[in-house]
Amino acid sequence: MPKKRIEYIAAKAWYREYVLLVLVLVYAINIMDRQVLALLLEDIKREFQLTDSQLGLLGGVAFAFFYSVLGIPLARWADRGNRKTVLALCVLFWSIATALCGFAVGFMTLIAARIGTAIGEAGGSPTSHALIADYFNAKQRATALAIFALGVPLGSIVGNLASGWLNEYFAWRYVFIAVGAPGIVVAFLVLLSIKEPAQSKSVVGGSSTIAPEMPSVWTALQYLWLRKSYVHMCLAAGLHSVVWYAGSTWNAAFLMRSHGIGTGYAGSLIATFALVGLVGTFFGGFLADKLTLKHNEQRWHMWLPAISIVLMVPFQFSSYLSESLSAAVASFWVMMIFASTFFGPSYAVCQALAGAQMRAFAASILLFVQTLVGLGLGPYLVGVLSDYLLPALGVSALRYALVVVGLVNLWSVYHYLHASQSYREDLALSHLPQSPPADKANIIGGAGLAN
Repeated sequence: MPKKRIEYIAAKAWYREYVLLVLVLVYAINIMDRQVLALLLEDIKREFQLTDSQLGLLGGVAFAFFYSVLGIPLARWADRGNRKTVLALCVLFWSIATALCGFAVGFMTLIAARIGTAIGEAGGSPTSHALIADYFNAKQRATALAIFALGVPLGSIVGNLASGWLNEYFAWRYVFIAVGAPGIVVAFLVLLSIKEPAQSKSVVGGSSTIAPEMPSVWTALQYLWLRKSYVHMCLAAGLHSVVWYAGSTWNAAFLMRSHGIGTGYAGSLIATFALVGLVGTFFGGFLADKLTLKHNEQRWHMWLPAISIVLMVPFQFSSYLSESLSAAVASFWVMMIFASTFFGPSYAVCQALAGAQMRAFAASILLFVQTLVGLGLGPYLVGVLSDYLLPALGVSALRYALVVVGLVNLWSVYHYLHASQSYREDLALSHLPQSPPADKANIIGGAGLAN
């Protein structure tokens, strides 16, 4: 498409909604490729003769380490270069790697292919966050990021339905290939239809100002470290993600072991959990924005996730300990609404405290913590606890392992509340004019950082 034609389309009012829709699709593909493993764990365990600890390593640590570590350099590349190109290449890479999982000949080759998926996905979310932050202003950003986060339940719905029922009729290897293929098409959609927003500008009350040059990694880290609300919010999201990823990895195996159902039915039930999670994901960002405007109180972006996580804890117990499948499913539905509200508010805080030249970087740090702590520890801890409890509890070992790890949510609430104490002050500091270089607290300040 000619350059002038692309610029004409990008100027249209509907175009940013189109970009957001494409980014939601990208995120859905991301989640679908990441979670396809969960429905296939039991078959993989039987074929390769693995323990739950090894499955936890496969579903957690092996993926999380490379995803979290490589997210930072890929985010820096996105901040410095053309973000839509970075995003398209990442989608292409992780989709091919997902398909290659189907060619694994053993435990180590399967881990290697999953690492490839992790490397590609590491650049997806930070780059998308940065694009959204430039297309939507501060008053709309939490809602936009909550809509973007709908990719999580959407990807989970499609991924679980597809992988669960495909695995009823085909070997697990073919499921990986089938799930990986659509991302190749989406990669070209990103490359050909998204216009890169100008990174030299930052929207401030409807006008544009020149943004400062990109800070070094060390300077950016200092800036974020000095915003204590950002630090505690990252820890809170990371700890909540321990429970989130433990469930997303092991829920299918739990349903199959404790309630005796097949992969198709388990995938369908988990798809309904994700569908209900759409409600919490959207309204988490929407309500945070509304409550903030109504009460002129930015701390609702931290209070709302804290309240929701407290409310979900009792439903964790009933979801995993109920002997009735119907009662467990009903409890899962309520739990998922509360569990998914943290996405939009947390991502909005991240972008509000970051500057125009470090949006992807700030998002990558948040995702680094979420992934390394949440995905790295959650599934693995459940696997280790399940193996430990197996001699005493038998098939119920997994359900009790999930309950114990679920208590980490209470630790998460502490950090969300602690983050709220300094959020207004940190937000004000992020909007101050640039300070002299000696003032480390505001070393990156400047009008261009206003959000």
